[in-house]
Amino acid sequence: MSELADDYQAAGFGGRIGLGDRPALLVVDLVRAYLSPESPLYAPSAPAIVDRVVRLAARARELGRPVVFTYVSYAPGGADGGWFYRKVPALRLFDEGSALARPPDELVPAPGDLIVRKQYPSAFFGTSLASTLAALAVDSVVITGVSTSGCVRATAVDAISHGLRPAVVADAVADRDPCPHEAALFDLGAKYADVHGTAEILDRWTA
Repeated sequence: MSELADDYQAAGFGGRIGLGDRPALLVVDLVRAYLSPESPLYAPSAPAIVDRVVRLAARARELGRPVVFTYVSYAPGGADGGWFYRKVPALRLFDEGSALARPPDELVPAPGDLIVRKQYPSAFFGTSLASTLAALAVDSVVITGVSTSGCVRATAVDAISHGLRPAVVADAVADRDPCPHEAALFDLGAKYADVHGTAEILDRWTA
């Protein structure tokens, strides 16, 4: 990986854009469907990130920074899911009323947190998220959740496309397999976002 990283850096990839002065924390789709071993969407590394996301959310609230939870939600039968719903039949787990579509107890949104319901991978596509963050004068987003190669990646790409500085928290995102997880983090860090660890974000916010 170091040779690949050197090659990308020599070609002009991997610049740093910084965390911004007015960040929001995004918690992308971190629900029971990814945390429960009986779910077809189970990501074995996801349970380990819950505590880190809890700590980031608590600190963001202490600082008065927006905390945004995104959830995939479909009308029964997926009438509003389009081809994405058909491409990934497991998305039926997010039909309205599904127990697996709920967050774990530790990550139930607190009063004042924002909730975005979406039908597609990016938290920005077809939602009011960009307008809401603009109205709050947010200049950057710290992204956590699942899955690294799917909705996290799509959200980071759309964030930078909307003029926000995205930071992806490497140890607070998860995927069903290490290979797509690591590949997505590498690609995000090369092209679309800064990649940090939880401790680094907390240290920056404390400073």
